[in-house]
Amino acid sequence: MASRDLAVGLIFLFQTAVGILGNSTFLYCTVLSDFAGNRVKPTDLILRNLAWANFMALLCKGIPQTMVALVLDHSLDDIACKIVFYFHRVARGVSLGSTCLLSIFQAITISPSNSKWTQLRVRAPKFIRPSLCLCWVLHMLVNALIPINVMDIRGGRNLTGMRDFGYCAVSSPRRQFATLYSALLASTDVLGLGLMMWASGSMVVVLSRHKKRVQHIHRSLPSRSVPESRATHSILALVSSLCSRTQPPPS
Repeated sequence: MASRDLAVGLIFLFQTAVGILGNSTFLYCTVLSDFAGNRVKPTDLILRNLAWANFMALLCKGIPQTMVALVLDHSLDDIACKIVFYFHRVARGVSLGSTCLLSIFQAITISPSNSKWTQLRVRAPKFIRPSLCLCWVLHMLVNALIPINVMDIRGGRNLTGMRDFGYCAVSSPRRQFATLYSALLASTDVLGLGLMMWASGSMVVVLSRHKKRVQHIHRSLPSRSVPESRATHSILALVSSLCSRTQPPPS
C-alpha cells in the first residue's frame, strides 16, 4: 500500500469514526433524556432526525470508502450495493432537508413580534413531525430508481461505461432518462439549499437590526464577542459547508 493511499485511508477512518461516535453519543443522550422524563423541545426532534440521517450516511458511505482507501476486502454483493447506495442517498437528502427545516424554524422563532410570522411562530412546532415524515417519504420515493443502476463488481464484471466506486459500480442509463432523473434529484437539493439560504439570510438581517438597536450595550465588547456577530458567523459557516458538501448524484 502506498503511503498516500494509507494517509487517505486514515483520514477517512478518522472522519468516519469521529462522525459515528459523535452522532451515537448524541442519540444515546437523547434516549437518557427521554427516560428521565425531560420535555422534548421542537428543535430536539429536528436534531435527532438529523443525527439519525448523518449516522446512516456514515455507515453507508463512510465505512465502504474507508475500506477501499485502506485496500481491505471491500467488495459488496449486488443486494448490499443497492441497499448501501439507496440509503446513503436517502440519508443525504434527509440530512439536507432536516438542516433546512431547522433553519426555517429558527428564522420563524427569532422573527420580531410585529412581523407577519408572529402567528406562524405559535403553530410552527405542530408542523415539525409531519414535515420530518414528509422529508423521509419524499427522499425515499425520489431515490427509488437509484438501485436499478447499481451493481456489484465481483466475478470480473465488465465495468466499461460504468462509474467504479471501488466497492460497487453505477451504470449509466439512457441519456434522456439520465438527464431528467438527474434534474429531479438535483431539484430537491436546490430547493432545500434555496430555502435554507433564504431562512439564513432572514436570520442574518434580524440579527443585524438587533445588533444596531443594542449597539450602545455592546460598545465595551470586542466585535467578535458580540452574540449577534457570533450567531451570524455560525449561520454563514453552516450554509457555506452545506453548499460545498452538496454534490450531484451518481449517474
